[in-house]
Amino acid sequence: MGRIIEELAKFIVNTKYEELPKPVVHEAKNLIMDSIGNGLASITTDPGKMAISLARELGGTPESSVIGTGYKVSCTNAAMVNGQLFNAMDFDTVMPGGHAPPYIVPTQLAIAERVNASGKELILATALGFEVAARIARATPPPMFFDAEKHFRFSPREGYARINIGAASGASRLLKLNQKQVIDALANAGHLCQVLTWTRGNFSPSRNMMKYGAPGWQNTGAILAVLLARMGLEGDTELFDDAEHGYGEFCGYASFSPDKILPGLGQTWDFTKVNYKKYACCTMLHAPLEVFYNIIRKNKLKAEDIEAVDVLTHPSVESVLFTSRELKNIADVQFGMPYVIALAAYGYKTGIEWQDWEIVTDPQITRFADRVSFKGHPEYATRNITTVEVKTKGQTFKDEMIGSLPKLTDEELVSKYRHNASRAITQNNIAGSLKTLLELENVAHVAELMSQITL
Repeated sequence: MGRIIEELAKFIVNTKYEELPKPVVHEAKNLIMDSIGNGLASITTDPGKMAISLARELGGTPESSVIGTGYKVSCTNAAMVNGQLFNAMDFDTVMPGGHAPPYIVPTQLAIAERVNASGKELILATALGFEVAARIARATPPPMFFDAEKHFRFSPREGYARINIGAASGASRLLKLNQKQVIDALANAGHLCQVLTWTRGNFSPSRNMMKYGAPGWQNTGAILAVLLARMGLEGDTELFDDAEHGYGEFCGYASFSPDKILPGLGQTWDFTKVNYKKYACCTMLHAPLEVFYNIIRKNKLKAEDIEAVDVLTHPSVESVLFTSRELKNIADVQFGMPYVIALAAYGYKTGIEWQDWEIVTDPQITRFADRVSFKGHPEYATRNITTVEVKTKGQTFKDEMIGSLPKLTDEELVSKYRHNASRAITQNNIAGSLKTLLELENVAHVAELMSQITL
C-alpha cells in the first residue's frame, strides 16, 4: 500500500470538526455560501438550463436537490447539475488547485443531503475536500508561469483532474467510511478523473461552453469512487507514490512531484488562500476592470464620452482564448475583455446581468467593445502591473495597479450572494439561507439549508 494515500486517508478519517482552526471553518463556510450563490445566479444561463433539463431527464432516487428548483434526483445527478451551475458564469472562486469549488461543494452537498448530515459535518467534509485537492495540486506544475528569461508560458498539459481526489475525500467522510475504504475511494477517484482540458481552452480557435472542463461530469466520478469503495471495490493504492508511472503520468500532467503532498498535513491548511471573484468573468480580466472602474468613477466619465480604452495586463490575454472577438455564447463574455469593459462602462452591475444575452448583444455594448484594445504588459513579469488608458474627446486618463485585487470582505461576499440569488429564490429564502449559511455550524440537518435554496 502506498504511504501517501494511507496518510491522506488517516487525515480524512481522524480529523475532527473541533480540531479545525477558526480560519478554516470560516473559509469553508464562505466557500459554500459563495458557491451556492453562483449556482443560483446561473440558473437562467443557457448552460444552466441545459444542466437542469438533463438532471430532470436522468432523474433517479429523489435524494439530493437541484438548487434553485423543486427537483430532487439521485445524488450523482444532483452533484452533476449543481457542479455545472456553480461554474456556468465563471464567477466561482480561484484557489490552490484552480476552480475547485464547482467540484468540491456540489459533491458534499449531494452526499450531505443524502445522509442527513449536520452543518458541522458538511463544513468538515468541505474543508477536508478542499485541503486534499490543494495538496494534490502541490504535486502538479503551475498552469502558467514565466521562464528564466521572463517569457510567459502555459503549462503544456494542465487541467482539474486532481480535484477529484478532494471531492472523494469529503464524500468519504460524510459517508463515514473506515480507513481502508477511504484509501480505496481515493484510489478509485484517481482513475475516475476527467482528462486535462485547461490548456486546450487557451488555444481553441473558438470559445465553447465546456470551457476548461466539466465539473459536473467529474463530480459523478468522485461519488461513484466512494460508493464503490464502500461496496469493497479495491483501488490502485500506490498511484500517488509512483512519480514516474503513477497518477501524474496517466492523468497527463507535464510532471508530478508526490513528495510535495504530505508535508504539514494537519498542521497547515493550503486551501484557505482563496481569491473570491469580484467580477463575473475570468480572473485575468479583473485587474483591468478594477483600474477601468477607478478611472471612470474618479473622473465621472460616461460611456458616451469614451473614444478608446487601451489595456496592458497579464500576457495570457494574448492567447486565442482572449483575443477572439466572437460573440456567440456566454463564454465569449466571460473571456471577452472588450465586452466586460463595455458592460462596466454602461453601469451594469456584475453578475447575471453581464451574461444576460439581451444586454450583452445590445448594439451600444458591441459598438463600445470595438473601441477596446488590449495586450500583455511588457513589464508584467517583473512588476505584476496592469495599466489602463481611457481616451475621451478632449482628454486622456491613465491609471495602474500592481498585483491582484484585495480579497473580498465578508460583507462583500454576503452582498454578492444576495444579488446572485435574487432571480432564483424568494427574498424570504435569501434571508433565511443567508442566516443558515452564516451559522452553519449550528444547523442540525443540512435539509434545513436545502429547503431554503430550492423552491
